[in-house]
Amino acid sequence: MNLENIIVYSKEVQEAKEKNLPIVALESTIISHGMPYPQNVKMAKATESIIRENGAVPATIAIIHGKIKIGLEEEDLELLATAKDVKKVSRRDMAEVLAKNQIGATTVAATMIAAKLAGIKVFVTGGIGGVHRGFEETMDVSADLEELAQSPVAVVCAGAKAILDIPRTLEYLETKGVPVIGYQTDYMPAFYSAQSEYKLVSRDDNVEDLAKRIYYSDLLGLKAGFVVANPVPKEHEIPHEEIDKIINQALIEEKEAGIKGKDSTPFLLAKIVELSGGKSLETNIELVYNNARLGSQLALAYNKLTK
Repeated sequence: MNLENIIVYSKEVQEAKEKNLPIVALESTIISHGMPYPQNVKMAKATESIIRENGAVPATIAIIHGKIKIGLEEEDLELLATAKDVKKVSRRDMAEVLAKNQIGATTVAATMIAAKLAGIKVFVTGGIGGVHRGFEETMDVSADLEELAQSPVAVVCAGAKAILDIPRTLEYLETKGVPVIGYQTDYMPAFYSAQSEYKLVSRDDNVEDLAKRIYYSDLLGLKAGFVVANPVPKEHEIPHEEIDKIINQALIEEKEAGIKGKDSTPFLLAKIVELSGGKSLETNIELVYNNARLGSQLALAYNKLTK
């Protein structure tokens, strides 16, 4: 068996590769572990539609029965959204899930690995993982940050997830040489909120300039990816003072429940949905849609540079 036997492309993605069309990668953890059913399927389908409407081809990535699937059919989406035994797959888990013929939803890190293997340069997600609050005690740092340091994929996101330690996450990325570029903003987005208090060192106001950065990074042979920080539209944001109270309460309940490790983020996101009366879920969906529009435009701009 070789790599070609493990990676399976959907018909739509295969045709896009043959025709050299712009492709946008999408993760699947947001479907299996990030949102409840049926909103997760509705969001996944709508996100793919937005990418198509903006001239690119969506490639949602997952591991299903011993194969890395680049692009999912409708039955695959339903399976990921409803199955009870879907593994949350990061870098450390990929080989195990493949070897055991299991179903796995890919995190940012695992999706970046699969996108790199498939030659896809742009990846859209909601928010990246990062340095967790209370890092001094737990040493909990998402594998997403290490992957950004070694997989040359541009990750379009609304910043790091708001449950994380944003300034330490930015410092970690700086140490690893990962550019964090504010799209039409000077400040790091805070996921549910359009802006945090943390100023970025780099900004671009159009996709052509973003695409040139990726292109020149490729020419230089740099290994790191990019974080394209795209703020949630103002009309859909949750103000800092409102969401911070909810997050702090969720963190208290997480500690009381003894939740740790890879179960932490799904627990906190679900608890925030509960405590916000569903408002955070609406914001989460809208920021993913917003990222899908930008990611599609970026993929088109990059594709033009490489022809």
